[in-house]
Amino acid sequence: MNETLRHALIRARLHPVDVAACLAVDPKTVTRWIAGRTPHPRHRLAVADLLGVDEGDLWPEDCRSRRGGSLGEIQAVYAHRWTVPAEVWRAFFQSAQDEIGILVYSGLFLAEDAGLLRVLTERARAGIRVRILLGDPESPAVAARGTEEGVGPDVMAARIRNALALLQPLQEVEGIEIRLHQTVLYNSIYRADDELLINLHVYGTRAPDAPVIYLTRSEIDSTAATYLDSFENVWTSAEPAAHRV
Repeated sequence: MNETLRHALIRARLHPVDVAACLAVDPKTVTRWIAGRTPHPRHRLAVADLLGVDEGDLWPEDCRSRRGGSLGEIQAVYAHRWTVPAEVWRAFFQSAQDEIGILVYSGLFLAEDAGLLRVLTERARAGIRVRILLGDPESPAVAARGTEEGVGPDVMAARIRNALALLQPLQEVEGIEIRLHQTVLYNSIYRADDELLINLHVYGTRAPDAPVIYLTRSEIDSTAATYLDSFENVWTSAEPAAHRV
């Protein structure tokens, strides 16, 4: 039992259902936190802000393990992309206050998620910049990646075209811009302000089966900053996708 969290909720006159509503999670999830389960890093920060206390007071052991060096940037590691819960993806993008960025080849799993597309639309309408980079289906890099994943170049190109079709309504939303790139990607990058989900690309392994690393930029010269710079470099050389659907 996390007695510190339980007492903080009592002092704030909040019930688990209140916290769940604020964080867009299931009330049972909050109950499990009170019972002693450690929340996702982003949720820990959100709970601490909601209760007006320091995150380290609620989860001291976890916060101590995150301090010091570049290891402090790593918030979580998922063995496979498919093990990242849907609520983590939505909470991740929903929390952005300034910018959302997506750099992938197809990102079809996101384009097929109507709830997540709704989140991107809502954040854009709230004034947050949303930039999405998909692979150019006609580029050699896309063909090569399809071969590397074992699905073939035509399948990878078809996935991108499907994603473009599903994302078409977003191109009508002010604040959302979609571009096509011809870059060789060593990772897929998902950005919410200074926090990143990095889906590693592994030769012979499909992206859903490859690991995902959750990073938070903690300093200027950092691992996360390297990925953020990579995103900007690809964005600069990419072309608008409006005429390619």
